[in-house]
Formats: sequence, structure tokens, C-alpha cells
Amino acid sequence: MKIKKNNSRREFLKTSSMAAAGLMIVPRHVLGRGFVPPSDKLNIAGIGAGGKGQSDLYEFSKSPHANIAYLCDVDDRQIKSSVGRFPNAKRYYDFREMLDKEHQHIDAVSVSIPDNCHAVAAIAAMQLGKHVYVQKPMTHDIYEARMLTEAAKRYKVVTQMGNQGASGDGVRTMQEWYNAGIIGDATSIHIWTNRPVWPQGFGTPKSTDPVPPELKWDLWLGPAQEETYHREYVPFSWRGFWAFGTGALGDMGCHLIDPAFKTVGLGYPVEVECSAVSLVEKMWTSDYFPESCPAASFIILKFQGKAGKPDVKMYWMDGGIVPERPEELGPDELFGDRDGCGVLITGTKGKMMCGTYGSNPTLLPTSRNSEVHVPQTLARVPEGHYVQWVNACIAGYGQKELSSPFEYAGPLTETVLMGNLALRSRDVKSGRGFPGRKKLLWDAVNMKITNFDEANQFVKREYRKGW
Repeated sequence: MKIKKNNSRREFLKTSSMAAAGLMIVPRHVLGRGFVPPSDKLNIAGIGAGGKGQSDLYEFSKSPHANIAYLCDVDDRQIKSSVGRFPNAKRYYDFREMLDKEHQHIDAVSVSIPDNCHAVAAIAAMQLGKHVYVQKPMTHDIYEARMLTEAAKRYKVVTQMGNQGASGDGVRTMQEWYNAGIIGDATSIHIWTNRPVWPQGFGTPKSTDPVPPELKWDLWLGPAQEETYHREYVPFSWRGFWAFGTGALGDMGCHLIDPAFKTVGLGYPVEVECSAVSLVEKMWTSDYFPESCPAASFIILKFQGKAGKPDVKMYWMDGGIVPERPEELGPDELFGDRDGCGVLITGTKGKMMCGTYGSNPTLLPTSRNSEVHVPQTLARVPEGHYVQWVNACIAGYGQKELSSPFEYAGPLTETVLMGNLALRSRDVKSGRGFPGRKKLLWDAVNMKITNFDEANQFVKREYRKGW
């Protein structure tokens, strides 16, 4: 046997001894096609296994490296499908108990529960050194988003927010167009959505309902203040109440703002203003319900230009409000997508638009799409958003690029939640809030509104005792 010079005598003797003892390392292909050794498996705990949590866990399981090992959910009705799909996964109700008992066996955690619980679950996992995937929006308030962003770096864990369009080809195509100067420097961004599609803008339900025996109501509330159960909240319409959700902006903002945020390279906003109406206001009454997200809103966010580039204004519209159609778009051409959502970026040299998740990126006028040819400079994500995270977890912190790590998703989430801060601030003074559409000035470094102190109560909320 000829030994390579760079092999030490000790290594050679070790190999020879193993051979003499009849031991050998079997090539992976001998064990069967598709075999993944246990050392390459990622044990995932799903905090939230019904609804969106159910589909998230299914997407992770498409990776041969993913093992859905634990299911944690407070509602027996919602978890049935996941239990059937992952029969070997151990079941818990309280994620705190699960992490305490099973932390040595858990590698990563998926958080897909109501918005008000995202941060407490994610930070608990990160403190134990677990990789985390958190549904959008990353958190319920701005302070939480900043803390999770910093925690990801401190604990050196792999993170991803669940805005899956961030891994799509559409966003990358728009980035390549923008980087090539096709539309010049962005000056304005218009974003609109058909949400809310759930009841919103009418206040807290006046009646109460008995808590279903399948639901652990106290655990469902999490850090939110004590609230009487009502069937209006569970399993979906909690999105329309500030105690639990983040409204239409929180639901769709991370999907629709992301393409523009990433393409233009935006950071923290410096100003925000808004207007909104509740359902009763639409019916020409003066009632206002501060505990409920509005039925429709219009928000303007300003971003300071970088390196001599112009400032950028972002216009957010929901509840049926849509921007004016651009002149460059033909009368019968689709504006946005067929669901009633869209993004329009206006630059100094042209315009481009897309639908939800950055779908169908289009230059305006549409004739430009056959005329403009920009080389592909950004890597695509053929494995998709979910498997990308699984692969990054297997590789370890800092080893693989992600589409929406907390380093990026944190500032994006803060931008989304800044719009909600403005909405909630409009009615906190003298019963009806500030007159007209007051402009709020934001100090991002210190997380503080500098010209209307009453608004700062919405930067960070108080957790219920025990959370």
C-alpha cells in the first residue's frame, strides 16, 4: 500500500487497525438512495402546529434533513392534521415546558402562533441556542423586533422570518433591474392590499362565550393582558385586535413591503403619518374603538436617502384603498395582482411593479420587458424559503446565506410596525388624538418618537404577570 506523504504514521496505523478488526466506514450511497444519517438530521419543534403552523411544518418536512420531533399547540382542534402527519412527534401545550424538558433534543424551533406571542417564544428558544424560524411579522411591537435582531447575533443562531416571497425569483429580478439603473433612483413606493378579509374596526365583542374544552385559553393569551374569551378571536380573527394581532399591515406588510424594501435598500423610516377609518366611521358615526385595528388605513413613511440619493416616500393602503393607475399602464392591463394587492416603485428614470411576494415583476410601460435584458447577478433559491433555513441550520451559524434573517427582517418588521404605531397614536389625546394627520418624527437609534411623547407607549408593551 502506498501512503501519501501528508498522511501521518498515526493516521495510517489507525486505518490499518480498523481494517484488521473488520471495521470500515460504509459509503452513504451503500445505505440506500435518500438515506440521511441521524447526525445530519435537524430536530424541529413546532410552536404552533395548526393553521399556518401546520403548513410551515409540512414545508420543512420536505427536506430530508428535517425531523419534526415536537408539536406544541394550545388548541386540540387545530393540531389534528399535524398529529396525523407527524405521529412520532411528542406533544406539548406550553412551549416553556417543552423547551425546559426537551432542550437537549431540540435543534431548531418554528414559531407560528398569534403575533403577540412571537417574541416570547423565539427569545426563549434563542437563549437555549436553538435556531428559529418565526412567522411574519417577526414581533408584535417595535421593541421586541429590535431585541430579537440583537439576540440572533448574541446567541449566534440561524434565523428566518416567514415572508416566503423573499426567496422568490421575482424579488431578485427587481433587485437586478434596480442595481442596473433601469428605473434610476427610487423616489416613491405605493403598496396596497385587499386585506383585511376578516372582521375589523368594530371594537371588542360585548358578549362572552364559554372557553372550548379543547382550548388552553390562558396559554393562548400568552403575554397579552387578561381578556375574556370570545369565539370571535380564535382561530383567525384575532388579527384585527391590537392585543393579539397587527391588523392588515402586520398580515401583509412583510409580504408586500419586502420587495421594495430589499430592492431599494431601505433602512429605518424617519417620519410617519396616517389616516384611517373604522367600520362605524364608514357609516357616518363618530364612534372609535382603540382596541380594534381600523377597517381601512392610509400610511405614509419617509426614508432618508443614502449616499446622495433622494429621499423615498412609501404609501401604504389597505381596506379597499388603491393608488392611481400609472399613466404608463394600458387601460386593460392588470395593476398589481388578481387578489387586489400590489407594489409600484417609481424612480427617476422609470417604474416597475409586482404582486404579492414579488410575483410577476414588470417594467412600465410593459413593452420595456421585451426590450430590457439584464444579466442575472443574484443567486436564486430553488430549494425555497423553508428548506433554505433547514440547510442553513445544518451548516451552522454564518455558513449559508438566508433570504430573511433577523438582521434584515428586524428593520423590515420595525417599518411595518411603525405604521401601526402611527395608527394607534392618532387617537390617544383628547379622546380623538392629534388634529388632522400629524407627522411623527422617529429616532430609530433610541426607538423614540421625538415630537409626540404619547405615541411612545406603543413602542413597547407591558407583558402580563408571569410572562
